[in-house]
Amino acid sequence: MVLEVDNIELNFKNKRILNGIYLRAETGKVTSILGSNGCGKSSLLNIIFGNLKPKYKLVRVDGKAVLKPLYKTGIIKYLPQYHFIPNGISIKTAFKLFGVDWKAFVKTFGAFEKYASYKVNKLSGGERRVIETYIILKSKSNITILDEPFSHIAPLYIETIKTLIKEEKKQKVMLISDHLYKHIIESSDAIYLLKNASTKAIKDLKELEDYRYLSEGQL
Repeated sequence: MVLEVDNIELNFKNKRILNGIYLRAETGKVTSILGSNGCGKSSLLNIIFGNLKPKYKLVRVDGKAVLKPLYKTGIIKYLPQYHFIPNGISIKTAFKLFGVDWKAFVKTFGAFEKYASYKVNKLSGGERRVIETYIILKSKSNITILDEPFSHIAPLYIETIKTLIKEEKKQKVMLISDHLYKHIIESSDAIYLLKNASTKAIKDLKELEDYRYLSEGQL
């Protein structure tokens, strides 16, 4: 599957946030968006998902225009920056609601087995983020969007999540963004830099320094 978004324009009041955006992602590759804080990365992901309406946009799947929000097609799952699992349900119930295998999860993240009957809001923010990221990664979909999948998570768990992303990209379009750029670079097959309201396809990592997203020597 190939996902393309084109000609996206978004304004807040008199400020232009996104302008003439183009992005292409496909099954088998992790496509990432890098950019400074406040540049519009989350807005772009929300537009692709379909819960933010820009001034203009064109979304194509396998070359065909999608006229309704992508979330209404049932082919996409989205990990937002905020907690999306209701506080009052148990962790094991959350896995059932999303149709994700709890036993497979605890085989990968064994330390979480003792939390099965815990309410979601009893976990730390980082533990909750691990569960939410895993659920979205393993939910049935053709397209997966991950906004800040590595933030607030212990380094050991980050490496496991990067492995899961690598596995899931084999059968899904995988689109991710995070300010922890080293993990993004290590996980990505294609990178776009969002700067001055536009996307720039990065062909050489040195361009991240040339465009002053990274300081010289940070790579």
